Amino acid sequence: MKVYRFLLVHRMSASCGDTKTQSVSAAVLAGGQSRRMGRDKSLLRLGGQPLIERVLDRLACLSDDLLVVTNTPEKYGWLAGRVRFVPDPVGPGKGPLAGIAGALQAARHDPVIVVATDMPFLNVELLRYLARLSMTEGADVVVPVVEPGRPETMHAVYRKRCLPAIEAALAAGQFKIITFFPHVRVREVPAEELRRFDPDLLSFWNANTPEEWEQARRLVEGGA
Repeated sequence: MKVYRFLLVHRMSASCGDTKTQSVSAAVLAGGQSRRMGRDKSLLRLGGQPLIERVLDRLACLSDDLLVVTNTPEKYGWLAGRVRFVPDPVGPGKGPLAGIAGALQAARHDPVIVVATDMPFLNVELLRYLARLSMTEGADVVVPVVEPGRPETMHAVYRKRCLPAIEAALAAGQFKIITFFPHVRVREVPAEELRRFDPDLLSFWNANTPEEWEQARRLVEGGA
C-alpha cells in the first residue's frame, strides 16, 4: 500500500499542473563530490535521462529561469540554452553555501528555489508551496524541517536579501549553511505541514550510495 501511494503521489507531483509559479528562479547545486556513490551522481541515468535533467524537468514547472551552479559546466553541455551555468563565487571546494550565494547573485527573479542534484523525487506542488510562503509571509529563508533540529537546507527557498549575511559568513570562513540563519528571517516548515503535499516525504530522499540508487531505479522502472 505504501509503494502504491508513493507511485500515485509521485505521478501527480511530477506533472506541472496548469501554471508556473510567477517570478521565481530555480537553481540546482551540482558541485558535490559524489564520494559515497563513487561516480558523478548528476550524470547517472534514471528513467532514461540523467538525474540532473530529471531534477530540472520538475523545476521547469515552476520557473522560466533555471540555473545550474557548477564550476565544470562542460559536463552538462547538452543543457546549454535551457539553463544558465553559474560558478561558485569564491571558487571550488567551499561547499553549498557558496553555491547558494552564486545562485542568488545570478538569479533573475526573487525568491530562488535551491535544490541538490541528487533528489530524484522532487514534488512540484510542495516546491510551489514553499516559494509561495516566501512571498506571502516575507521570510528570507523557507526551509523544511523533516526531523527537529535538521533543516533541509538543500531543498529550500532563499531571498536575495540573504546575500549580505551569506557573503559575510563566507568571508569569515564559515561555510555551514545555517551559519547565517540567525541574521535573517527564517520560516521553518515542519513535517506535518510538508506531508500535506508529500505524505511519505520522498522529496527529501537522497540517492547517495549505489544501494540507494538501485532502489530509486527500481521505483522508477515500476512506474514512478
